[in-house]
Amino acid sequence: MVLAGGGTAGHVEPAMAVADALRALDAGVRITALGTARGLETRLVPERGYDLELITPVPLPRKLSADLARLPLRLRRAVRQTRAVLDDVQADVVIGFGGYVAVPAYLAARSVRRGKRVPVVVHEANASAGWANRVGARSAARVLSAVPDPGLGPVEVVGVPVRESITSLDRPALRAEARAFFGFADDARVLLVFGGSQGAQSLNRAVSAAAEELARQGVSVLHAHGPKNTLDLRASAPGDPPYVAVPYLDRMDLAYAAADLAICRSGAMTVAEVSAVGLPAVYVPLPIGNGEQRLNALPVVEAGGGLIVDDRDLTPEFVSGTVAGLLTDQARLTAMTAAATLAGHPDAAQRVAQAALDVAAAARSGRIRR
Repeated sequence: MVLAGGGTAGHVEPAMAVADALRALDAGVRITALGTARGLETRLVPERGYDLELITPVPLPRKLSADLARLPLRLRRAVRQTRAVLDDVQADVVIGFGGYVAVPAYLAARSVRRGKRVPVVVHEANASAGWANRVGARSAARVLSAVPDPGLGPVEVVGVPVRESITSLDRPALRAEARAFFGFADDARVLLVFGGSQGAQSLNRAVSAAAEELARQGVSVLHAHGPKNTLDLRASAPGDPPYVAVPYLDRMDLAYAAADLAICRSGAMTVAEVSAVGLPAVYVPLPIGNGEQRLNALPVVEAGGGLIVDDRDLTPEFVSGTVAGLLTDQARLTAMTAAATLAGHPDAAQRVAQAALDVAAAARSGRIRR
């Protein structure tokens, strides 16, 4: 199996979740990940124990530039490099997750040096597919997605692959340990705030400015503000519930278990993880791009597992009013937890892995032309 999902965590993490699921389903499977020297995969893939092969990145320039003129040459080089990898590892299937390495993988799979096509399985995590997966879906053996209509034609809805340590998380069972780890009382009302690995300044500003009012209402806060950001927090008064501010959360499992409610962005991986563990959330879509973050959160919100608030509307007043009000409404939080859990897809990684194994079996038996 060759997994093409390098670049950002949103592409690498689903690929690694599927890699783990493949090994669980078939201990003899050989897995190679494709990546580029500039992506997170250079750290994440070796850490998970998988082979990594690097190719030339092929980003699509958004405007007329010298980079756009160099695109054909860069793409040819990347396809040639990828074709060599597929031939060397005797690939049976390419599983693509979008991103810079996916297009070369899809094109290389059409003709490797052995003179055979390598069948492709495409997984689209976002509610609106990017150009890489639009290319791959045209000739893929299976097209899987997180939502019913990401713009790829007929798809099989499986959700977003999430690592097993998250999908198997028992928040109630881990709650006491998690709260003790972060210094919260066992009966605290805990708000988790995070904006991805780099943080989100609008979330940081709104929640930190509401710190005094949150404390007055008895709300504890666990806030991952990003390694390059700082928070301007007032000194805590005696008896105030803790406001724990950290640059980064290494133990997201404990963070999810400690929290009653989250404020977060709504990237595909974030929504998948938060709903998989059944954590109610206030989703604040990134206010740039094509609006896909709002679309990512809609299924969970429509099911009753969260709220969407525009970035410009996330004010200190909203946090101290609406958010704090949610945290003091146990009946509503319980209903939102149940809805979020039902909206999640904890078996997504296994379903993608099984689809790839089925495609490999079909190709070997001649039911898929190679």
